[in-house]
Amino acid sequence: MEPHSFIGIKKEWDIVGARQLGREIARKLGFGTVDQARIATAISEIARNIYLYAEDGKVTFETIEGMNHKGLRIIASDNGPGIDNISQVMEDGYTTSGGLGAGLPGVKRLMDEFDIQSEVGKGTIVTAVKWLR
Repeated sequence: MEPHSFIGIKKEWDIVGARQLGREIARKLGFGTVDQARIATAISEIARNIYLYAEDGKVTFETIEGMNHKGLRIIASDNGPGIDNISQVMEDGYTTSGGLGAGLPGVKRLMDEFDIQSEVGKGTIVTAVKWLR
């Protein structure tokens, strides 16, 4: 398996492709079905954000190794409008799309590590890690 795989997000169908690729990589790494579902859900959320707000970006998958354990790092990056108020989008229930508002706070809960960097007018990078236990 390639340590770095990515899928471009330009159309709605790419969200499904990113979710399927991420789940498959997680399965090959040895994640159980529950963690595969958590990872797939997190990927759906961050890929959908690219599709809805940036129109063009990519989701990159990296297998990583730490002290005595392996994991999966997911990086969603785009050149969209950026996020003006990160603390606001990290509030539970906040939504601009009329969705459920699980969004980024949900991704943070589903994964073991979470980071978001954004610059208005330049884009956003969301990094999430799930460790194999």
